[in-house]
Amino acid sequence: MASAAHAVERRWSLSSRTAARLRHWSLRTAAVAYLLLMIALPAAVVIHKGFARGLGDLRAALAYPGATGAIWLTLATSTAAAAINAVFGTLIAFVLVRFRFPGRRLLGALVDLPLAIPTLVTGVMLVALYGPNSPIGRTLEGVGIQVVFAQLGILLALLVVTLPFVVRAVQPVLLELDPVEEEAARTLGASGWTTFRRIVLPAIRPAIAAGALLVFARSLGEFGSVVIVSGNITGRTLTAPVLIFQLASQFKPEQAAAVASVLFAISFGTVLITTRLTRARKAEAP
Repeated sequence: MASAAHAVERRWSLSSRTAARLRHWSLRTAAVAYLLLMIALPAAVVIHKGFARGLGDLRAALAYPGATGAIWLTLATSTAAAAINAVFGTLIAFVLVRFRFPGRRLLGALVDLPLAIPTLVTGVMLVALYGPNSPIGRTLEGVGIQVVFAQLGILLALLVVTLPFVVRAVQPVLLELDPVEEEAARTLGASGWTTFRRIVLPAIRPAIAAGALLVFARSLGEFGSVVIVSGNITGRTLTAPVLIFQLASQFKPEQAAAVASVLFAISFGTVLITTRLTRARKAEAP
């Protein structure tokens, strides 16, 4: 009887392990298949369409009026947005974590608002606030500063849309820091800035870099707010995503796909670097 019971228990254990393996395999397969269908396959199709005839379609796209300037403008404004939001996103994250004040939760909710509203709405809001028919817009134009239908408007739109990336990258790292070292530094006479520069900043630097890279990657493909704010003036405010839209609208899908592939390659490389930084930070964590 004991032998028979042991055999039944062993078969049941083997059956349970087999069922667990099947569940794990099914979950992994479903996750990988979904990623392939939703991301990898469309990207592969765009790249193949853009470079099926070599570099010919890319050269033709770059010969389009204002195409080269649009790409450089996109890279420049994306870099500027990443640098500015790296500073102010870190500042906002530090305030949200280290200070208690009325309205702190509301401020935290406002940080995520750009992720919740359509970017077209963001563009409309910026035009309503800084447009030539608004009081603020007229005042700024009176001193020689044009926001809407100018490169400054593109940068402002990118700053609004991408701000949450740095804040949400830095905030959890600040929450994990042990305040004992900061208290010890202050006890020894270090100023607040010295304490931040010597203790806090080295710990959050990888998170700041990762957030800034995500801002850069996201800015490269921003379309909704930019198409409203920029005015799409060839040679002045035309950006690469809007250029892709124009090429596709003029029945030049191969050329549009070629430019899109270039942006995709830059964004994908940026995301890979971000992932590497994030893994390095986790590896250094105790």
